[in-house]
This record gives sequence, C-alpha cells and structure tokens, in this order.
Amino acid sequence: MSRLSSDRCPCGSGMVFGSCCEPIIRRVKNAPTAQALMRSRFSAFCVGDCDYLLYSWAPETAPVDLELDEDLRWERLEILSTDEGGLFDQSGTVTFVAHYRARGSAGFQRECSSFRRHEGRWVYVDGEL
Repeated sequence: MSRLSSDRCPCGSGMVFGSCCEPIIRRVKNAPTAQALMRSRFSAFCVGDCDYLLYSWAPETAPVDLELDEDLRWERLEILSTDEGGLFDQSGTVTFVAHYRARGSAGFQRECSSFRRHEGRWVYVDGEL
C-alpha cells in the first residue's frame, strides 16, 4: 500500500504522514519516545515496510526475516496506556489495540509491548497479547 506524505498518518495522531511517522520510518529522525516508535511501527505495518520493522526491533528478539500477510490490512491504532518510555527513560511499555481487516472480516490485536533504548534509539523488544 502506498501512502503520500500529505495523507493522514495511519497511526491515528491526526497529523499528516509526512510530518508524523514517515520521517521516522525513513530514518530521517529517531522516534523520541516509546509511544512514537510504537506509532511508527504500526504505520510501517500499514505501508508494508519490513526493513523498518526489522531495523526498529531489538537485536536479541528480532526475527531473521519478516513477511507480511498481504490479505491483512491494519486500519486503526488505539493507544490505551504508556508506562515510562519518555524522552529521558531507557525502557517503557505501550499498551494498545490495533484494528485490522483480514479476508473480509474485522479483528483486533491487544498487546502490551516492551521497548528499550539500543544505541541511543528506541527499539521494540517484545509484546504480550
């Protein structure tokens, strides 16, 4: 799925993609918080950017490769809570609900994701469904 910089960002921030998640996905800037990284990863799933998803994954838990299900469309992200993960933190968690559509049926995934800093940038460690 292609997305224009002027389109609304899929992460649900209300901003346009070009000034929200796109610069993070393109590695022009780092996500300043764990929540910003979570939002950028959701957007990367929406646009099918496996390279960024692997880049933003902690080395010790990242898969060797990643293939996305072409029949699954991520539609909406709800951030339920965050614990730490701020500008000056070294770790944090983000609890969210990601809504999707697969093969004509709607669904959702609720997860509490863990993040930490790696080489000065936020990375996804793992999640508990």
